Amino acid sequence: MIIAIAYVVLFLTLAALVTELRRDLMMFQQNSYRIDRYRRWLGESGDTTSVWRLIGLVVFFIALSSLSKPVVSLALIGIFAASRWLTLARVKYKKPLVWTARAKRIYTVCAIVSVGICVAALFIFGRETQLARLYSATVAALGCYCGSHLVIAVASLILSPVEKAINRRYYNDAARRLADMPDLKIVGITGSYGKTSTKHYLYRILSEKFDTLMTPGSYNTTLGVIRTVREYLKPYNEVFIVEMGAKSVGDIKEICDLVHPQIGIITAVGPQHLESFKTIENVQATKFELADALPADGIAVVNNDFEKIADRKVDNTRCMRYGVRDDKAAYRATDVVYTSAGTTFTVTGPDGWSLPVATRLMGECNVSDLLAAIVTAHAMGVSDSAVRSAVASIEPVEHRLSVKTTPSGITILDDAFNSNPVGSRMALEVLGTFKGGKRIVITPGMIELGTRQYELNRELGKTISRHTDIAIIVGRYNRDALVEGIRSGNYPSDALHTVDTFAEAQQILAGVAAKGDTVLYENDLPDTFK
Repeated sequence: MIIAIAYVVLFLTLAALVTELRRDLMMFQQNSYRIDRYRRWLGESGDTTSVWRLIGLVVFFIALSSLSKPVVSLALIGIFAASRWLTLARVKYKKPLVWTARAKRIYTVCAIVSVGICVAALFIFGRETQLARLYSATVAALGCYCGSHLVIAVASLILSPVEKAINRRYYNDAARRLADMPDLKIVGITGSYGKTSTKHYLYRILSEKFDTLMTPGSYNTTLGVIRTVREYLKPYNEVFIVEMGAKSVGDIKEICDLVHPQIGIITAVGPQHLESFKTIENVQATKFELADALPADGIAVVNNDFEKIADRKVDNTRCMRYGVRDDKAAYRATDVVYTSAGTTFTVTGPDGWSLPVATRLMGECNVSDLLAAIVTAHAMGVSDSAVRSAVASIEPVEHRLSVKTTPSGITILDDAFNSNPVGSRMALEVLGTFKGGKRIVITPGMIELGTRQYELNRELGKTISRHTDIAIIVGRYNRDALVEGIRSGNYPSDALHTVDTFAEAQQILAGVAAKGDTVLYENDLPDTFK
């Protein structure tokens, strides 16, 4: 009987280990497979000292104790493993694990390492009886569960030479394909925020004249660009729009060294990813790696509304400066009018050039991103009529201040993607223009702002207090800062709600929202934040 129980407990423990390693791999993937970023996330999230991890350690040390009877330890391990397995099996993640080839390789090595540890324990500690062997393997599997973060890191280190060789082969193949298309016009887009929207808008406008390809989704790393080139680039493409993301100095240069852009757009330099960049000067230097990489006959299109762009000289290539607020910019958006149907404005430029446009997009951030796309398209020879037609047909990019109305008559402003200090303020200003019903915001605040995390979320709270009637704060990561900012504006206490999960926020919303109300979803933190 005890042998049968031991087999069941071993199975349950292995099941818990398998699901835990899968969750850990998901978090490792969301940290770009970078051990340094993964280690930083572990420190910030407290995952290494979570309740489940601590309970697992207690059970593990009880099982190791010579004072514990095997049957008692097996019972404790079985209860713990079954509970953890069932808990993990029911969890739904916002951004689940993507089973890429690299993820499969890491998971396979994790399995090999874990099995190796269990087999070693079996032979070292379980030579006497079948029960001893099963018991040793089970305790070893529990130990692997408790140290699963270390198992992930070890697997990554073992595979490091393999990954480098694979990446170099892919890199060389992409470089060869690009070299075989010397007439391909390459436009790079970077910025602390706004680059994805600008990419989509520019793609729609340039497609009026050119056969255009853009990097899909969030393929804005070197490996993402390589994958785009190898899987999507066709010999007949005339323009390739490359979104360039960065979390550390040198990231943009690495992409530029591969694609060699002729045109570069810098949409913003702000306090995004300060946890990795440390200073705004490092952010500026990294974003301007794009401008520095342009040839003498190239074009840099930069947003002068940001101080750290306006004060940065570009003298290695032609520079076209644009802005919504900066009166000194060569290209400006003037006569901006917001309505429930969208926005109208006029683009003005040197030599008296002007172009009135109308769009279904809303908010100053979208006007700024459209302005960058229009200026670039104009420089590339797209006619004014084609630009005007394309702008009028542009649909909002999903989760970037897109607007829709529910069957119950509630207006939804969806700005759930990657909130930032500038974009969140503009989104709340748009919300403030809606009249006739309650204005409701649901937000967990902003992340990756380094030492300014609390300060900037407190300022966001102040903006919320000015433009909303009801605020629902999700999660605990930024709760104190947001609540402090909201309450500083004499916000009604019964209009401020704090919840731990998005599901709870939806329950509150169902009770307070009615026909004619407007709801702004501002940011949606990934699973790596609570």
